[in-house]
Amino acid sequence: MISPKPALVTQRGARRLPRVPLLLLCAAYLLPGLIGRDPWRNADLTAFGQMVAIAEGRTPWWTPMLGGVPADTALLPHWLGAAFIAATSGFMDPALAARVPFTLLLALTLALVWYTTFHLARTEAAQPVPFAFGGEAGPVDYARAIADGALLALMATLGLLQLGHETTPELAQLCAMSLYIYALAAAPFRPARSRLAVLAALPLLAGSGAPGMALAAGLGGFVVCAQSRYEPVRAFAKWVIAALAVATLLAMALGAWRWRATPLSLAALAPLARQWLWFLWPAWPLALWTLWRWRHQLAHRHLSVPLIAVAVALGANLVMGGSDRALMLGLPGLAVLAAFALPTLKRSAAAAIDWFSMIFFTLGALTIWVIYVSMQTGIPAKPAANVARLLPGFTTQFSALALAFALAGTAAWVWLVRWRTGHHREALWKSLVLPAGGVALCWLLLLTLWLPPLDYARSPRALVSRLAKFVPPGACVAAPGLAPPAVAALEHFGRWRVDARAGADQGSCEYLIQTTRTLPAPATPPGWAFVAETRRPTDRDEITLVYRRARSP
Repeated sequence: MISPKPALVTQRGARRLPRVPLLLLCAAYLLPGLIGRDPWRNADLTAFGQMVAIAEGRTPWWTPMLGGVPADTALLPHWLGAAFIAATSGFMDPALAARVPFTLLLALTLALVWYTTFHLARTEAAQPVPFAFGGEAGPVDYARAIADGALLALMATLGLLQLGHETTPELAQLCAMSLYIYALAAAPFRPARSRLAVLAALPLLAGSGAPGMALAAGLGGFVVCAQSRYEPVRAFAKWVIAALAVATLLAMALGAWRWRATPLSLAALAPLARQWLWFLWPAWPLALWTLWRWRHQLAHRHLSVPLIAVAVALGANLVMGGSDRALMLGLPGLAVLAAFALPTLKRSAAAAIDWFSMIFFTLGALTIWVIYVSMQTGIPAKPAANVARLLPGFTTQFSALALAFALAGTAAWVWLVRWRTGHHREALWKSLVLPAGGVALCWLLLLTLWLPPLDYARSPRALVSRLAKFVPPGACVAAPGLAPPAVAALEHFGRWRVDARAGADQGSCEYLIQTTRTLPAPATPPGWAFVAETRRPTDRDEITLVYRRARSP
């Protein structure tokens, strides 16, 4: 005999989170870092370099290149960023223009997770047990409270914090996965919207560089729909297949089918486990509790639909050698699962989450403030000395606006802690308020108080400024084998014509740039004269060497 549903929720427990505080929390999560900074190193800089090159006509739209080297890239997200850069050319900084659509994608992801959870919580199997004498939560109120919890769980997840604020194709993939599970969730409630959503979601996922994950998610969704007891959901299976066919054809047209498998060794299992523990925190323990308490309802859609996204992301993470960007695509499903743990969570577990979040994020915020005050005033002296040692050449900057936002965020955190530690035990989403608020607070403080030093450390601008002393504007620079982020930095910030193809040093460029991590530096290449060596101010290992073509006597 199947056990009854584990959720027991009163009408008072199903009250919704007030909308104004919720919107302010989302704004504190989404907006910091949008303006006032350069693209940061590695994937963020590489993607931006391709977008701005497309927008400025320095590379074809269909075959983006950096330094003449074809880029292994997803076309749809790069087209999106390039279109915004081109449309706002002349009145908006290209870096800001590229970040705007990706910030909107993250905002859309948050909204889709809320609506996905709302529709799943309205299903019969997900509803709480009715009381003998009434007083249980209403279906819509209960669904709204669970959806609020899912939104908080997603914002509280540590793995989304940095990757979700970059301008990389993975953010488009994340939005596409969220749109897909929304389509599956809304199928019996919003037939027309769900059909449009699934026809857009899987092609977008495939065209954003994840056709294999689109295939796996589509097959998983087809199985869930085909086995449903509801006729509208079973009928939706053919729309999933249609979307899968469109996604397959689009991936073929864009040349997106590439094998990215990386075998995992036994030695990599321990780092992989550590990655899962911190990247998925705090959603993973709640999701596991959901699967245990709702174990007799695993075949129902409120569990099987989010499990599709989680299973596909975990599988891709394993196949791709522990890629955190593949793992990120499971966060929407994990947040939905975590939300369904809230009606069954014991009071002791909720108190443990609250106390850990309050202590951890308060200490984190206090650390950020202490170092900021030290940088501005020199008191205490030790933190400022450490910053000066780690960031040689950095000049402290003061922004009254950034300080005002930081003070407002800190005051809001103090109010939130006082509210949560008061007698507010009935709301379902109460256990995730402090984790989500703490993440938003620390992100806000980092991207206001610490933005100048962070940008100095992670932006390529300082290195390019040093290279500009030796390489004139508009010069042709040979950089064979140079990493894509470095090529993007030279092209955009240095405004040099970069040739990064193999054998570029045998071409017609007047200057040659190489990087090395070995000392002494390698011998000067034949036909070139050594000009200078420099390095990024915050990088003690990598040395950048500049050569000029040797003149014949």
